[in-house]
Amino acid sequence: MEIRNLSEINFDSLIECFLLSFENYFVKMPTDIAYYKQRWQTAKVDYRLSYGMFDNEKLVGFILHAIDKRDGKLVAYNTGTGVIPSHRRQKIIPSIYQYAISDLLQHGIDKSVLEVITENEKAIKVYQNVGFEIIKHYKCFVGEVNLENRDTTNFELKKINYSDINWSEMPNQNAYSWDNHFKIIKNGNYEYYQVWNQNGSGNNLESFFVINPINRHEGYITQFEVLINDEKSKQLAYQRLFSAIKEISPFIKINNIDTKFEDKIHFLNSIGIENIIDQYEMEMNIK
Repeated sequence: MEIRNLSEINFDSLIECFLLSFENYFVKMPTDIAYYKQRWQTAKVDYRLSYGMFDNEKLVGFILHAIDKRDGKLVAYNTGTGVIPSHRRQKIIPSIYQYAISDLLQHGIDKSVLEVITENEKAIKVYQNVGFEIIKHYKCFVGEVNLENRDTTNFELKKINYSDINWSEMPNQNAYSWDNHFKIIKNGNYEYYQVWNQNGSGNNLESFFVINPINRHEGYITQFEVLINDEKSKQLAYQRLFSAIKEISPFIKINNIDTKFEDKIHFLNSIGIENIIDQYEMEMNIK
């Protein structure tokens, strides 16, 4: 078997290997080829710095890396790792990483990050043996927004552009996972909204959210933030925020909320949005 980068990989062959590797996974994976082309392009996947194990020219295992600069460091984000069932238990992923780390170092990569489902203990152990450490704990949610018996009036919803947002002043940007980071979402099909509180005499910007309205009834939210610090007012602000979100999409998906944001998680639980799975973010310094 041979390891090499994926710069010349046939995309159909990559997808075939990817989907076969994720059969019977913890969550059901999409099967639409166009979805992966768009997703990996948005995430900034670089196939020259992504790697595969080939057995007689057949791709049997892979690591896909998106590349971007964060906080002055060049980062390789593992956006997908897999081995087809017939070739498991052959230490293919550690072998690919041994090759990849050397190559990434030569290309100036400072560190690598990845996400792994917390129940996937085998994968976590493999990554730890390679040199990764757990640095964050995320929760993923899905469900219908239920605001029954809550005050959700007196707000104005404004649609804006990505360029209208001063991202350096938006809170918690370094806490977002790779796919939800402001440097990545600008490449995708997302819509940006502000929620203005019209209670009282003023009209104040209170919160914002970013959403991909997949269809008329379902949306994927990459970011949402309440922009006020008064703890007593936050609960009502969240109610207005999610009332605004419901106007765009009554059923929502939200991936990777850092567990340190207890107010976000508590509110999602209170309106019936289900925590379906947890993930760890893991990091390895290369330089």
